[in-house]
Amino acid sequence: MDDDLEQIRRRRLEQLQAQQSAVQGSSSEEIEQAQARRTTLLRQVLTPEARERLNSIRLTRPDFADSVESQLLALYQSGRLTGQITDEQLKQLLKQIAPKKQNIRITRR
Repeated sequence: MDDDLEQIRRRRLEQLQAQQSAVQGSSSEEIEQAQARRTTLLRQVLTPEARERLNSIRLTRPDFADSVESQLLALYQSGRLTGQITDEQLKQLLKQIAPKKQNIRITRR
């Protein structure tokens, strides 16, 4: 009886592991597809120079670059962008979006 119970547990564990690996495989595929769609849309929205600038920003501040991409894609999908964004336009947009730096002054007495 213990052997039967152990076999049932083993089979159930194998089934759960198979289901879990299938779920993880499909979610990684979905993530890759979403990233591919995002890249395709960015190629339509940005000129090569602007994409290069955004990629260089991604190296230093990945979260900021993701935020900029999301905003650009939202503007594109809402129809508020007409044509491609040039490097100069992206610079202006980055200046508006970038958080303001605080000046810290230390006075010694």
